[in-house]
Amino acid sequence: MRTLRALLVAGAALAAACGDAAKLAPLAPDAVVLAFGDSITYGTGAGETESYPAQLEALIGRTVVRAGVPGEVSVQALARLPAALEEHRPQLLVLCIGGNDFLRNLGKGQVETNVRRMIALARERGAGVVLIGTPEKGLLISPPGFYADLASEFRIPYEGKVIGEILRNSELKSDPIHPNARGYRLIAERVAALLKKSGAL
Repeated sequence: MRTLRALLVAGAALAAACGDAAKLAPLAPDAVVLAFGDSITYGTGAGETESYPAQLEALIGRTVVRAGVPGEVSVQALARLPAALEEHRPQLLVLCIGGNDFLRNLGKGQVETNVRRMIALARERGAGVVLIGTPEKGLLISPPGFYADLASEFRIPYEGKVIGEILRNSELKSDPIHPNARGYRLIAERVAALLKKSGAL
């Protein structure tokens, strides 16, 4: 019985981590979505209208604020988030942060702590959250497991594959660490699909 219970708990956690158990409130027609992060959210390597927030806005028919700062690490993003939430009052936060921490070897524990606090801040202000995992350095080009763990803990939709897919495909990159317009389109499409799956659209 204990083994069965453990398997059920593990299965539920895995489903939540994959976004299967995570639901969002439907986005109002006039809802604001805050895309928040570093250079990937900013759109480095493509034109402003080709950034993933701009392309996501066109896909979902809602205002998407592009709040990405190139070079920013997670502790800086955490310090910036409260003012952004206050200014834009989003119904939904799309959070993609951590890549610069990994490039600078600042430690996964710090990123996890800061991402956790950012999710909590958004929740406290009544915003839903979608989390995009950022790959760490290494041969696998995949996000650390804590992103999926946080998605499971907070029961939020999670996209953990798309950035790694882009970084492994030269046709989707503008340089070794940034997408091009096609890559950003793929991010926007994946987020839009996740919003539909979670009930936001």
